[in-house]
Amino acid sequence: MLCVSLRGEAQESVTSFPSRPVTIVIPFVPGGPVERDTRVWAQKLSTDLGKPFVLDFKGGAGSTIGTAFVAKAVADGYTLLSVSSGFSVNPALYRNLSFDTEKDLAPISHMHSRGSMLVTHPAFPAKNWKEYVAYVKANPGKVNFGTSGAGGIHHMGGAWLHSELNAKVTFIHYKGGGPVMLDVVAGRADAFPPTISTGLSQVKAGKLRVIAIMSMARSPVMPDIPTVSEQGLPGFDFSSWGGILTTGGTPAPIISKLSNALAKIAKEPDVLKIAATDGTIMIGSTPEAFQRLITEEVRRWKKVVHENNIQLEN
Repeated sequence: MLCVSLRGEAQESVTSFPSRPVTIVIPFVPGGPVERDTRVWAQKLSTDLGKPFVLDFKGGAGSTIGTAFVAKAVADGYTLLSVSSGFSVNPALYRNLSFDTEKDLAPISHMHSRGSMLVTHPAFPAKNWKEYVAYVKANPGKVNFGTSGAGGIHHMGGAWLHSELNAKVTFIHYKGGGPVMLDVVAGRADAFPPTISTGLSQVKAGKLRVIAIMSMARSPVMPDIPTVSEQGLPGFDFSSWGGILTTGGTPAPIISKLSNALAKIAKEPDVLKIAATDGTIMIGSTPEAFQRLITEEVRRWKKVVHENNIQLEN
């Protein structure tokens, strides 16, 4: 039995899907956490659904090239998109996207969430959140806050945080998170908001000081460190996440089949064991829950960009 998508392409029945290899587009160059996570999910999907799930890297333009490719693909479930939390930032930064983030792409599953933290060099004058807030307010623009690039997720998180505090810092934009981390460790930059998984080893080695957890919940690997939300900014939740989407108009039964398979993967013991090493929270959500997350974050980042006049570097 065939069904027809909103875009008019004939589709196979959900019982036979997938009948051939499925491509998972990664809108970044090879390397990094998105590739690492997606490889695990792809291997599991290949085993569980009986056909290869193959990675295809289409990096560039802040992930919009790969995203556009999936947005314009045939709506049959054979082209998927693996994204990070920066996905919800792009609509706020790019005025002329060739696709609509919330209409041309269909969420499948929010797979995981990784907590973020505010870290400083150990010699930085503030030793905790209360002291940090007092220091940045008393020294407008004096704190050099490192980011992985103008308009990147670290810039957005830092802008949101200090906007809520009504405090001013000087953003120093690097080409990637690695160089920022090196400069904070060396004392050439003051502060940075990495994921806990990224900065944990440096914290344990005493090369970075944790000022606060920036996610809503305390981290299971740092349970004694309070969150920003607990300490004066209720509801503040700056987390990194990953998920899978496909082309808008893909038949709901195929999206459901993929979502159910990913939800199962998120609960598998070996996946949970890997996640537990750095405090990653596996989720495996429904498409509806993932859509709510994207909608909420797109709205938030548009507000942050507008209020802070954030623009991409040329």
